[in-house]
This record gives sequence, structure tokens and C-alpha cells, in this order.
Amino acid sequence: MNPKDVKYSPGQEHVVYLNSNSPDAPSYLGVGCRREIVLELQETSPWDQLKQFSLAKKSWLLGYLGYDLKNSLEKLGSNNYDGLGAPLLHFFEPASLFYLASGKWITVYNDLDIDPEYYIQALHNSQIGNNPENVLVPRVSEEEYTADINSLLRHIHRGDIYEVNYCQEFFAENATLNAVNTYAKLNELTLAPHSCFASLGPIQIISASPERFLRKSGNKVISQPIKGTIRRSLDPEEDALLKTQLRSDPKERSENIMITDLVRNDLSHFAEKGSVRVDELCEVYSFKTVHQLISTVSATVKADTHWVDLIKSAFPMGSMTGAPKIRAMQLIEEHEKTKRGIYSGALGYVTPDGDFDFNVIIRSIIYNQESKYLSAMVGGAITAASTAEREYEECLLKVSALKKALLNP
Repeated sequence: MNPKDVKYSPGQEHVVYLNSNSPDAPSYLGVGCRREIVLELQETSPWDQLKQFSLAKKSWLLGYLGYDLKNSLEKLGSNNYDGLGAPLLHFFEPASLFYLASGKWITVYNDLDIDPEYYIQALHNSQIGNNPENVLVPRVSEEEYTADINSLLRHIHRGDIYEVNYCQEFFAENATLNAVNTYAKLNELTLAPHSCFASLGPIQIISASPERFLRKSGNKVISQPIKGTIRRSLDPEEDALLKTQLRSDPKERSENIMITDLVRNDLSHFAEKGSVRVDELCEVYSFKTVHQLISTVSATVKADTHWVDLIKSAFPMGSMTGAPKIRAMQLIEEHEKTKRGIYSGALGYVTPDGDFDFNVIIRSIIYNQESKYLSAMVGGAITAASTAEREYEECLLKVSALKKALLNP
């Protein structure tokens, strides 16, 4: 088989590539499907259905959880515009599975008799053509965005919430997208630690996520919420100053600390008493295009807790909602103009023993091959110290790499 013969889109309906972009952390590739579970928004008891699917057979699973699973956890709705029409969740047991460790691809099993090296070459070796149909345009104007932020600030000043994550959509209709090449370009631009490419039926997810939602290894669970962003500079001195500025910025630190406290509370629902720890608080992590503030929270899991129940207790992630979480989600629905769907959900793997690692689906392009609708949502945390102008600038910074990935190199 030649690398040029490998087809990701639209030929292969089940492909997930979880790329750590690091020799110190594994990457995973799953291709083909032995079995799957696909649930739509109107499904009842989606968490129970997912748990029963998992219990039916101990196996590896790859897939995503959409943000609107929140509606099955609380009395919430999702009535905003939905251009993508993606399923609520989609998991599958791959027919062939591999992981990369110490620079070498290891075969877990290989029903399809494929070589993972060819798939990875296909993901990284092609060039992107500039398609003017794919230019992202905002769903809301800057004036509408400003009005929404000011409205949310009034809720904060009244004490309804302390923090809320407000997002806006950039989109393209009638778009023809080479998802593989777009992923290759986006990954080159960002080298994000929780990068992923997924092709699941008509839905394709191209993600440069820097954020981990939850990882379970043995009886330990960690979450690494991100709150706080500043641009990188090519000038080393200016870049160091920007890093120091982010580390000492009271607004950015307060955003992070509030969400870290919320995550501590989420993890306490399934943790052994006294085991929740904040291992890192407001640490600066540097990525290719931005510096970010990241905290790390860990806990020891109670025995015999199923992986679905662990995720359910912490879902959706506090970094993409706000605090208090339920009221923040209500205000998100009232103010945002687009249904989040897959965006700000989570994508990752589950092992036969119930260990897992899921990212937060941000810095992502999501595409429906059938309707040719392309969506990229970005957002940020709104606190009492926020201004609409600064938040809008942060959104433009976050969407810039996604726009570049859709254009010529």
C-alpha cells in the first residue's frame, strides 16, 4: 500500500488520531469499526446508554461527548441555531488500534492489516489548496458581541454568577474541505498537546486543543483547566515579558483560580475523602502561538467507580461553563447564538480497564461533509474585570490559527 492511496475523507468513516505532539506522551490511532454507539440530541438517558454499551464488552473505545449532554444532567435546553447537526455523542471500538511510544508505533491489534506509518504520512504530507468558500465569518457582529458581554457583566455585578464562558461561532456554508490537509496545517501551526483528527460518518473534527479535561490512570484522576491567554512573540525578550505579564495578571489569575475551585468540587463527587489536591496553580505553559495559565487538580478515585460515572460527575468542564456552573450554563444558552454541539465537549480514548484521557474540544474546526457546513467556535471567560473590547481581541487571537489552516501555507 502506498501512502498516497490512503483515504481519510470521505473514504474512511471511522478514524481517530489523538496526537500528543510529544515524545514523552503517547499518541493513538484507531481505524475502522467493530461496533459503535451514536446518540442524537433527543435521546433519553444517554449516559446510561453509553455505560451499558461499555459494560457489554470490555474493549478500547474512541469518540466524543458533545456539550449538550448537559441537558441530561440538569434542567437545561439547547435551542440555539445548529448548522452542523452533529450527534450528541459518538463512540466506536476500532478495528485496528495503534499507539506511538518512544518514537515507535505499537500495534494493539490490527483487523484491517494496515500500517499506521502510512496513515500518519497521509495526515502530514499533503499541501492545502486555498478555497475561498472556506473563509470563516462571524455569526455575530462586534456590536452584538459587545452587547452580550455587557449583559453578562450586569449578571456578574448583581451576584448571579462569578464567571461565565461566552463563545461565538465563525462559520462557512457550502464549504469544500480537505479535512486531512487542514489538520496537517493546523497541527504544524500549533503543535498542541491534545491535538486530534476525527472522521466519524459525515462529521470531521480538526482540533488543536491545548487542554486536558480528565485523565484516569489506575485510581488517580487529573484535570487541567486552562484560563488565561496571551499571544506569543517572535522576539525572545518581548515573549518573556508577555509570559511574565500573563503570570502576574490579576484578571487572568482570578479566572483560573475560580475555575480551579470549581474543578476541585467536581472531582470531590467521586474522590476518596481528602484526596483532592491542587498540584499546580496558575502555571504558565507556552505553546506555539500563545502562552496559557494552566492548573492541575488530582484526586484518588473511589473503588469500582465506572468511567462513565466519573466523566458524568465533572461534565461539562468548568473552564467552558463558569461558576456557579448551572446558572452559568443557563446564561450561556440565553446569550450565545449558536448551539455548541461538539464544541466544548470532550474527545479521547477509553481502555478495556476503564482508564481514559479526554481533551476539551476547543481551537477546533468541525465540518459536516454532507451539508458542507463548517464551524469554528471560540470564546473566553467573563469576570467582573472583563471588558468587551479585550475579550473580543482574545477571540480573534484564538481563531487566527484556525483561519490560517484553511488558507494556503
